[in-house]
Amino acid sequence: MNEGSLDLRAGTHGSVRTRAEYLGDQLVMSFIIDAEQNQGALSPQDGESIAFAAFTALEKRIPLVGYVASSGADILAGIGAAHGWGTAARALVRCSGIVPVIIVVTGPAVSGPALFLGIADIVIMIDDSYAFVSGPHMVRQFTGEDLTNATLGGPAMHARTSGVASLTARDLDDAQSLVADLLRYLPPHAGVEAPTVASSDPADRPNPELLDIIPESATGSYDVRDIIRCIVDDGELLELKAAWATNLVTAFASVDGRPIGIVANQPQSLAGTLDISASQKGGRFVAMCDAFNLPLLTLVDTSGFYPGKDLEWRGMIRYGAQMAFAYARATVPRVMVTLRKSYGGAYIVMDSKNMGNDLALAWPTAEIAVMGAKGAVEILYRRASVEERAALERAYEERLLNPYIAAERGSIDAIIDPTHTRRLVAACFDILASKRERLPRRRHDNSPL
Repeated sequence: MNEGSLDLRAGTHGSVRTRAEYLGDQLVMSFIIDAEQNQGALSPQDGESIAFAAFTALEKRIPLVGYVASSGADILAGIGAAHGWGTAARALVRCSGIVPVIIVVTGPAVSGPALFLGIADIVIMIDDSYAFVSGPHMVRQFTGEDLTNATLGGPAMHARTSGVASLTARDLDDAQSLVADLLRYLPPHAGVEAPTVASSDPADRPNPELLDIIPESATGSYDVRDIIRCIVDDGELLELKAAWATNLVTAFASVDGRPIGIVANQPQSLAGTLDISASQKGGRFVAMCDAFNLPLLTLVDTSGFYPGKDLEWRGMIRYGAQMAFAYARATVPRVMVTLRKSYGGAYIVMDSKNMGNDLALAWPTAEIAVMGAKGAVEILYRRASVEERAALERAYEERLLNPYIAAERGSIDAIIDPTHTRRLVAACFDILASKRERLPRRRHDNSPL
């Protein structure tokens, strides 16, 4: 037993151990699937132990942290092992949206245990771990492809391709340090707000450096994380799923000591447009922040949804709706800042006023319109000459591509000096600190999964 921890159900046989322990300053309930015990194969008792940990976290209103290294169900236990997995999965689902559920993959996570990762709020994978539902042997039998564990389900794949891994770590110590960092921004349960993050960074600190980040060219690229670092306390952010759907940034940070969630278009990747992966990433992150009382800051610079036959055939409508749905049902304080482009459907989805946004700000450089000048002229004046189109584009830009029309309609609350962004964002969250919004009572909504 580690110092500062208490083992529970210590006399129970099987691969799972449960304990209450401190990670940083936060008491958590943990379950550990030990690969050294029968390769971590889950018996019926193991499923009960995981369920015990989950229900204890739920009862005590403390975060649940799972360490998973399992080869799957214990074959010798028969169908009872599958029943044990079902018991554990149901208990994890009961925790969803009430206490944070964080899973650290420390070895293999195969078959049923791999699906635990899809239930968790945040997943951390350490080097040399892997996770998949069907392993290389099954893939080889069905498809003829010869893959390694790492290629099929290693941390690099899940961080870049599947989006399963929120974070990756070198080893267990590094992973536990990341868990402690995460718990600095998250409340212990959904009934309270996250604790204040200590910072000496003045809330009214000016941001003159912001003027040099966005290029003069409307098509120029920049790293939106540089914008975020200027706004948040001490320039610190904890980015989740950084290598997946890189056209959207999702991160935890604090402003004036208040933990917040940040969603931002990333112009460095796909020009900040929204595709299927970005919509899934943003929708899940917004829902998590809403569940755990984290105010949302949305930074907008996008020309719309990424066009393409492949995306449409794969269900861009359904997946694009996930992000819209998450914002529309979110009841936490929501502040949006339009940095540059905000066009069409993406303007609506990125927490516009019509989606229930509380306070909408814009820089004078913002371009808020149905579409860009080039696209609009090509549709409206198809037969115009090249010279006529150029003149029409300039006229469109001068008349419509600015934030002032949106401000006249009340869609933008204020057009601000970029150098005052941090101060005004902090002031907005102060104003909204007492916001309380309740959704109509119902069993649950029917989100576009």
